[in-house]
Amino acid sequence: MDYYDGASAGLFIFLVFFWFIFAIAAYVISSWFLMKIFDKAGVEGKWRAWVPIYNTLIFVKLGDLNPWWLLILWGGAIVLGWVPFLGQLIGIAAFVYTLLAAWRVGLKLQKEAVWLILYFFLAIVWLGINAFDKSRWNTAIQAAPWAGNFLADNTTWAGVPAQAPAGGYPANPAMQAPPAPGYQPPAGQTPPPPPAGYTPPPAPPAAPAAAPEPPVTPPPAAEPPAAPEPPSTEPPSAPEPPKQP
Repeated sequence: MDYYDGASAGLFIFLVFFWFIFAIAAYVISSWFLMKIFDKAGVEGKWRAWVPIYNTLIFVKLGDLNPWWLLILWGGAIVLGWVPFLGQLIGIAAFVYTLLAAWRVGLKLQKEAVWLILYFFLAIVWLGINAFDKSRWNTAIQAAPWAGNFLADNTTWAGVPAQAPAGGYPANPAMQAPPAPGYQPPAGQTPPPPPAGYTPPPAPPAAPAAAPEPPVTPPPAAEPPAAPEPPSTEPPSAPEPPKQP
């Protein structure tokens, strides 16, 4: 019995040591990748990527989300973790919050929304690709759907540049449909400008001029029918007598 207890304790210590080494290695690699991404975004001080929790808050801030809400979600998951389902639900909400930030960070690094699938399953691989590819940070993208509500980032942190592009966010062409053909705005109202990149459709080709029709020649007039001959008034001649043999 003592042998099995010692073997179980040794296996437990080995697993704890293995997971500890694995967690340290994963944290070092992910912090290194975040340091490269922060450098692309113009964040001052490479040390910011190596501070636990703080580096994730900066990542969320670069994704146009208020970082304090993520901190509140983490705190709620820890405090209410003993409540069935509630703690897990808050933890899932915190992960979705970082997922939305990754979507915005990916857009600024010229990545389509489909890249979120890779972040969902292998976030460290997603970080590595964005850290070492040739993409450049670009904030001139359309505003986030939550730009006007409480989720928007309105904080100012030293060393972290503001993410609002110079001159404001570009217009969303999908939200500005071109006016219908033939529409005339009311008097005194200026029509809205066409969206950026909009090209009016080409005018239809003009129909060729029709050739003049030749003059129609009327048919010749029909001759009147001849008048019928009047009946003869002479009596019929007497038949000739038969000849004698």
